[in-house]
Amino acid sequence: MKHHLLTLLLFNFIHLVNLFAGNGKPNIIVFIADDVSWNDLGCYGNNQVKSPVTDRLASHGIRFNNVYLTASSCSPSRNSILTGRYPHNTGAAELHTEPPLDMVSLRETLKSNGYFTAHSGKWHMGKYIERGFDVISRDYEEIGHSGSDSWVRVLKERPKGQPFFLWYAALDAHRPWGDNQYSGTHNPDSVIPPIYLHNGKETRQDLAQYYDEIFRFDKRIGEVIEELENQMILENTLIIIMADNGRPFPHSKSRVNDRGMKTPFIIHWPGKIGKKSRTSNSLISAIDIAPTLLEIAGADAPISFQGQSFLEVIEDPSEDFRNYVFAEHNWHDFEAHERMVRNKDFMYILNSRPNKPQLGPLDALNSPAFRELKYLYEKGKLSAAQTDVFVSPRPYEELYDCKNDSLQLLNIASVPEYNAILNELRSILKQWMKETGDNIPVNLTKDWYLPDPGYITTEDKDIRGEMPGFINNATQINHPGPF
Repeated sequence: MKHHLLTLLLFNFIHLVNLFAGNGKPNIIVFIADDVSWNDLGCYGNNQVKSPVTDRLASHGIRFNNVYLTASSCSPSRNSILTGRYPHNTGAAELHTEPPLDMVSLRETLKSNGYFTAHSGKWHMGKYIERGFDVISRDYEEIGHSGSDSWVRVLKERPKGQPFFLWYAALDAHRPWGDNQYSGTHNPDSVIPPIYLHNGKETRQDLAQYYDEIFRFDKRIGEVIEELENQMILENTLIIIMADNGRPFPHSKSRVNDRGMKTPFIIHWPGKIGKKSRTSNSLISAIDIAPTLLEIAGADAPISFQGQSFLEVIEDPSEDFRNYVFAEHNWHDFEAHERMVRNKDFMYILNSRPNKPQLGPLDALNSPAFRELKYLYEKGKLSAAQTDVFVSPRPYEELYDCKNDSLQLLNIASVPEYNAILNELRSILKQWMKETGDNIPVNLTKDWYLPDPGYITTEDKDIRGEMPGFINNATQINHPGPF
């Protein structure tokens, strides 16, 4: 009995030492999936995908239902998260571009405030991301096909007694799908595609393989959780699970609708928020993540951050936060310029290139799911929802009643009874563009590929046009726009 008591006291002592190492500052881990839509996890109501670890963490944390990214493209979205700025304000609004090397971000701000910082997984942001990380694990031999092979090793090898920030960037579930130990977890015959995709054999198989990669992402999170428990630091570790943009299927990735822009967002932090399941319906932008984490870490946010801390929502998920969220779609394989604003109930979209169809990015365009849609489209056998990606010209303005049309399928911009909300959101978007230095360049980056399955390049391949915001020097503008 005496031995048992001593063991229990020693365990509690070690736990307290770990809990308050680094002057009580919490450890922070951001798990960011690659190309996963908000409702492709079990805790968001998807009963087809297996995500038990994430679901368990959500049941002991906070599930956010209305967190919006600023872009439905990998690098512009990730740059926004780390800099707390809109894509055109980072100078890297288009895919495969990077901000100025001196632009301040979350990672080096945490480092200067005593945090050990590490990146492990998908890179995708050029030399810009190199600044601010103590450890970088990005080589394929280290990270593997999933992008997560080195996650546990980095956690084990970190310096002890120092708070840490780990940016764990998975390659799951980016195309092409690869065989992994979890391939075949999801049976294609049991998969029911959403109504905007065709319920065909190829599409079901495509979705099943996509779900398999989500399952691997979930499993790797579980391995990190186990290591945190082994080190007795789970209580004081704030965990975020999210994604950078929507699923790599037609109607989703690169779109400014919920399927492209809304991200799953789960916070698990037992030492602060307890283990009770809670939800938040408050509107939150991805640019708010960095200032929130800095406030939690006891650090001041740089003046360049356009986002605001939502710590008050973490402390009380019933709190409202934003009135509006904004997003943009710029070049991603194809010429584009769309802007979106959403309030609690409505979404307004301004499309400055309505002559272009919205087939999706190249990886979605070359997917089995798209092939089935295209085959049936040419035979005139698609529903209106399925046909949407082929529509050209498109409306210049779109308005959706998100409360009654959660998939944003019925454009009500021309319905007279919605004129007031149309005018309000049109005005708010115009104000946001003006105050943040956004613009609509005449010479946008053009299509690099033919808008058809295959990888046939155009004469404009590798030629960049004018970046949105460039003429207004938007990288030097810190105004956040309407809140």
